[in-house]
Amino acid sequence: MLKQRHQLFVSLLAGADAAAVTVACLIAWVSRMWVFEQPLPHDWEGYFKEPLVLFALPIVLYTMSAFRLYRPQRDRSLWNEQGQILKSAIVSVVVLVVALWAVGSDFLNRGRAADAELWGIGSRLITDPARLQLLVLAVTMPVLLGAQRFVFRTGLRFIRRRGFNLCHVAIIGVGRLGQITARTLGRNSWTGINVSYFISHHDTARRERCMGKPVVGGLDDLESILEGKRADAVYLALPSSQGGRVPELLKRLERYAVDVRIVPDVHPRYLPQSMTVNELEGMPILSYRECPIKGLGGFSKRLLDIMGASAALVLFSPLMVTIAIVIRLTSPGPVIFKQRRVSLAGEVFKIYKFRTMSDVDDEKLDTSWTQRDDPRITRIGAWLRKTSIDELPQLINVLKGDMALVGPRPERPELIARFREDWRGYMLRQHVKAGITGWAQVNGLRGDTSLRKRLQYDLFYVRHWSIWFDLRILWLTLFRGFVHRNAH
Repeated sequence: MLKQRHQLFVSLLAGADAAAVTVACLIAWVSRMWVFEQPLPHDWEGYFKEPLVLFALPIVLYTMSAFRLYRPQRDRSLWNEQGQILKSAIVSVVVLVVALWAVGSDFLNRGRAADAELWGIGSRLITDPARLQLLVLAVTMPVLLGAQRFVFRTGLRFIRRRGFNLCHVAIIGVGRLGQITARTLGRNSWTGINVSYFISHHDTARRERCMGKPVVGGLDDLESILEGKRADAVYLALPSSQGGRVPELLKRLERYAVDVRIVPDVHPRYLPQSMTVNELEGMPILSYRECPIKGLGGFSKRLLDIMGASAALVLFSPLMVTIAIVIRLTSPGPVIFKQRRVSLAGEVFKIYKFRTMSDVDDEKLDTSWTQRDDPRITRIGAWLRKTSIDELPQLINVLKGDMALVGPRPERPELIARFREDWRGYMLRQHVKAGITGWAQVNGLRGDTSLRKRLQYDLFYVRHWSIWFDLRILWLTLFRGFVHRNAH
């Protein structure tokens, strides 16, 4: 029954996607006709060909299917789906351009602006009808598809919270992990996932109820239970001591047409990224932990760093020159203070700061954080620290690739050698580049504050990293990142 409902929803979703693509194609075509004052087609074929609907529809629907956008999304994030939609739209436009070129289509060239060559190559997006139409399509299509999907998913979540369109599941495991699974599913009622019953992870059931739900038997009764009490999905929530039974249970569950989910008995803070499964010559490989900024994500983050650091250096260069002159005139020693810090993958680099203390020898500094009212801090240095302006030279570190605009703050090698032994999971911070600002900093965790709390925020950032998260932190930095009571 659930699979039939899913097929119905997929059909409705594909129809809504097709409608959104059609509207986007028409908007792009009408924009082209209006900007270049082109007449309507003289034959009926033009109305079908020129809006590109016949080309775009199959390409977009196939691409969205390849991006797994028609799979069940009950327990998936709305923003994750929006990101997949954006990627599929970009790929679709690229494939569309290649397809038009491959079939030798020439109708897009009708009405080319006569003075396009005079405007130059850089302006052809607004002087060439074909390019303008594709540009408008590339902008409107992901917007309309994203808006349509958001409304669709929000509507589904609304009706699921009210007890409709439910997915009834069984949880194998009545221990701590099984109870956490049931409690988590119960809190997130928008998923429509309803726990019908438990199956004990022991051979025979030792209790009758768990979390208010019936425990209908043990593992010895698995087959008879699933035949008598049908479920749409089964969640394996076995304690780590029973992990060796997972392959056997998976083999037994192959006889039943149910979805199977495995909940690992691992604390979430040790899973900084979502695990993925790959295959090499038939051998499954579970990606338990990996750097989140590889591939396209890393490229976009580096591009943001270069553009942002360059713009900030131009903007703050008059202030930086003035501060350098003041430091030189008010106290002896170099203007820039350099110190060894650790960044991505444990690499050591020299961090740049405006000198704020009279003692600038890196090796003589102790391995603790600077205390408030430290006697070594100069008068101008106290103001620089309070306003965080002493960090501006780190924009050069960003351009060099040692740091990023956003990331966990870099620590000294000596401190990291100590923290890695005292704080389990601390080295997961090194999966991304150290940053000038970070999630912990915009939440007030600066200076001599709780290391445990700061680590929690840093690991949250690593686990949930995205380019949009970086932009959010940069925006918050404008209001919370400069002057703060913990900055000293």
